[in-house]
Amino acid sequence: MTGSPNQTSLAELAERADEAARSATAIAQFTDTVDLGVADAYATQALSVSRRLQRGEQMAGIKMGLTSRAKMVQVGVDEVIWGRLTDAMRVADGGIVHRSHYIHPRVEPEIAFLIGAPLAGRVSGAEALAAVAAVAPAAEIIDSRFENFRFALTDVIADNSSSSGFVVGGWSDPATPIANLGMVLECNGRAAEIGSSAAILGDPLRSLVEASRMVADAGLTLQPGWIVLAGGATAALPLTVGDSIRVVVEDLGVVQFHVAD
Repeated sequence: MTGSPNQTSLAELAERADEAARSATAIAQFTDTVDLGVADAYATQALSVSRRLQRGEQMAGIKMGLTSRAKMVQVGVDEVIWGRLTDAMRVADGGIVHRSHYIHPRVEPEIAFLIGAPLAGRVSGAEALAAVAAVAPAAEIIDSRFENFRFALTDVIADNSSSSGFVVGGWSDPATPIANLGMVLECNGRAAEIGSSAAILGDPLRSLVEASRMVADAGLTLQPGWIVLAGGATAALPLTVGDSIRVVVEDLGVVQFHVAD
């Protein structure tokens, strides 16, 4: 399959991405053979995740990506990207992540929003916050399905923006200030990455505002009970068997997990 994608070929790309994630088997970069635009990439993402839903998984929320201005400049884009979360991707706080279920797993420290009221469209920060039931420390496990961790932007989007797993800590009052909280990503008792929630678009709430706009553009609404991951606050850390991971967020607490075979 070469050249411009059509509806049939998007379904084929979606199947390849889905099967790669299911089998933890790396695949060739889509854009090596297909001229994949952003709209087609998001269509492929939707088709791929719909396969999961047809197998019985349930939508659990969305994740935001490329929320660091430096990362946007690095990859030559001017807006964030997003991906879908399902209940099967959730790992219990303090639980086990199996390395064998992933290809190139990495972890990022995040802030999570629990949606309390439907949210979609172009909204202010205050309007977005009014729809939030709680906030929490979180860790996202990202995993590109492409060989050698090599990809273009539209490959990433089509691959569900590298969404693979997430862990959420205890929930706090949504009025808790989150614009500039210290965040530490620990591995085996040592600080591996140190940052601030301000690295997430200057304020994680801005990421929620973007999430509201972008899902509406896709014909979706953030639903009560869904979780929105605001984006990584530091560089991602590769995961290896035996790692004990903790994310410590000032004023919000700790979330943690362990990596097994």
